[in-house]
Amino acid sequence: MIFGCGYLGRRVARAWIDAGHEVLAVTRTQKNAESFRQSGIQPVVADICDPDSLAILPEVDLIFYAVGFDRNSGRSHKEVTCGGLRNVLSSINGRCRRFIYVSSTSVFGQSAGEWVDESSECKPTQPGGQNCIEAERLVWEYFPNSDVTNANVLRLAGIYGPERLLSRIESIRAGLSVAGRGDSWLNLIHVDDAASAVLACEKTGAPFETYVVVDDLPVLRSEYYTKLAELVGGPAPVFNPEEASARGSGGLNKRCSNKTLRERLKWTPAYPTIATGLPASINSTTST
Repeated sequence: MIFGCGYLGRRVARAWIDAGHEVLAVTRTQKNAESFRQSGIQPVVADICDPDSLAILPEVDLIFYAVGFDRNSGRSHKEVTCGGLRNVLSSINGRCRRFIYVSSTSVFGQSAGEWVDESSECKPTQPGGQNCIEAERLVWEYFPNSDVTNANVLRLAGIYGPERLLSRIESIRAGLSVAGRGDSWLNLIHVDDAASAVLACEKTGAPFETYVVVDDLPVLRSEYYTKLAELVGGPAPVFNPEEASARGSGGLNKRCSNKTLRERLKWTPAYPTIATGLPASINSTTST
């Protein structure tokens, strides 16, 4: 059963369906429910922020929890990220045997360009990261006292891929300035590689382990946007340090390592860097 069956979740669902599994997805809307049915996914209409609605959750082998923040929900990031998760955990007691929770590399607060991994200190400076690390604590507080045989946390870097780049492509072609500094680091993961990491964790993830999910090579924002401009025929990007970037701390930020994921789960990304991932994403985006 998937909570947050969206950009990443639908790819994971398709892989599980193709493998012969019955896949359910929780949604708040009948519109999404019908879309899931058409994709071979069995919908469960419930709202993670409404505890009473979760009473209908069925017993399942595995829950994949990848709920993102919907700004149109009328609720705060903390209400969704922490409150919603708390409601779900309280509702599933005895009704699942495996739990995989999607967190974020925003839990790392390092800002001097240092390398970080699963052993690094987590002191996030931004509200999103602070909510994510609190949600991780909720997972670990709950599961040691439950009947679940295995739980994992996946800290995902920024997901990119087909259809995620369209608005950025348009602004690059228009020559609009890019908010923030060009010398800060981006940690990225192609959506297909994020999905394969979830599947690898499902199959071989060690009980109660955390894994950082990121590609092989962090990239400076200047390099990323220059590459993107070259691929879409736009002018060289101009950065505006005075305008706050939607991502990052505004400094050099951290560089995330995928060594643990590669070595312990034998995972290999299909798109190890943006050198292959960006062209593939743009080709898919512009051909649809």
